[in-house]
Amino acid sequence: MLPEYFQQRRQQLLAQLPEHSVAIIAAASEQTRSRDTEYPFRQHSDFWYYTGFNEPDALLILSKATDADTTSLLLCRDKDAFAEMWQGRRLGPAAAFKTLGLEACSQTEQQTQLTQALNGKTAVYLNLGEHPGLEQQISQIMTVLRQREKRGDIAPTAWHDLRPLSSEQRLVKQPEELHIMRQAAQISSQAHQRAMRSCQVGAWEYQLEAEILHEFARQGARFPAYNSIVGSGENGCILHYVENASQLADNNLVLIDAGCELQGYAADISRTFPVNGRFTPEQAVIYQLVLDAQLACIAAVKPGCTFADLNSLAEQILTTGLVALGILQGELTELIQQKACKQYFMHGIGHWLGLDVHDVGAYKIAGQDRPFVAGMVLTIEPGLYFPAGCAATAKWWGLAVRIEDNILVTADGYENLTASCVKSITEIEQLMK
Repeated sequence: MLPEYFQQRRQQLLAQLPEHSVAIIAAASEQTRSRDTEYPFRQHSDFWYYTGFNEPDALLILSKATDADTTSLLLCRDKDAFAEMWQGRRLGPAAAFKTLGLEACSQTEQQTQLTQALNGKTAVYLNLGEHPGLEQQISQIMTVLRQREKRGDIAPTAWHDLRPLSSEQRLVKQPEELHIMRQAAQISSQAHQRAMRSCQVGAWEYQLEAEILHEFARQGARFPAYNSIVGSGENGCILHYVENASQLADNNLVLIDAGCELQGYAADISRTFPVNGRFTPEQAVIYQLVLDAQLACIAAVKPGCTFADLNSLAEQILTTGLVALGILQGELTELIQQKACKQYFMHGIGHWLGLDVHDVGAYKIAGQDRPFVAGMVLTIEPGLYFPAGCAATAKWWGLAVRIEDNILVTADGYENLTASCVKSITEIEQLMK
């Protein structure tokens, strides 16, 4: 992504800040896995959104004196030949402007640069509670500034959480973001279809996971956006099952929830299919019911629609189907009002999608359900789950179905970013022959 995109985002954020304020955004730090090893580094989403810089322990300082007087400064690690020999290349402050379009200095100057940025400001914005050490440092600097008021120094008097501003900005995706998200969706769709083609009775859940990860990496997405869920049989009834350690049995379904991360952006797809490639009658009827609900909800997406609208629609369709199958008993209208289907459909219909798989952005505004606008990306993922011992009769036990696609809200409707990933019964069975 070009440096100009990140610069535009910084300017948009600065435009929202009041005069005489400063925003401070911290990068992520490396996390120890065991002794001398670390987890793969993943940049903080807000920091990446405003910088495109993928090194740990950096700091972005956005200062605003007036609307016409703003500055952006990156604090990053110095070049260090010895450290780079062991741990990898560093950009260094000198190359930051050419590469990122950002003025930069060494992170060793953090105390000095924060003091200069805070002095004379009335408010400081940051992600409150995320970086206690940084907040303590800022608080100490503010104390020193207050002690030097006779010298003309001025300390901020207000702390504000930056997230309401940054989250709103991130919620509506720009064309350059959508370009990446379409690529991530396509790679993830192909990975799911690879898993379907390779599935066979007697294989293991982790082997399907390996097929998915292989396809991600083969196409340039080195990491998953989240821990992949590969749940066969009753394991699919565990919503966030990630052990992926069971053997695939004949006449079972397998539910896969997996998506790649590409340049920071997540895809999030769920597909459910029979281990042996052929749906049983019971599997097919539950699968088709979930698919009908999903297709109806996708078709309903447009500006002005809300998640509450989609939830209500899904609940109506699923409840009607469960009554027809005898799984729910009673008067249909009352069952819908009582949300009786929630014992088998216990999660929501979807969530925002972007740099985080459960992306930022408020779901309600002033207590009211938030209407969709063009540029939002969301998931639609109805499901039905029948763990052993549930209220349904035993013939349904162990069935778990979730179908999830990534949907972009457009000016006049929607675009299904993951439409290329097969999901009809006929398509799945044909692919798995």
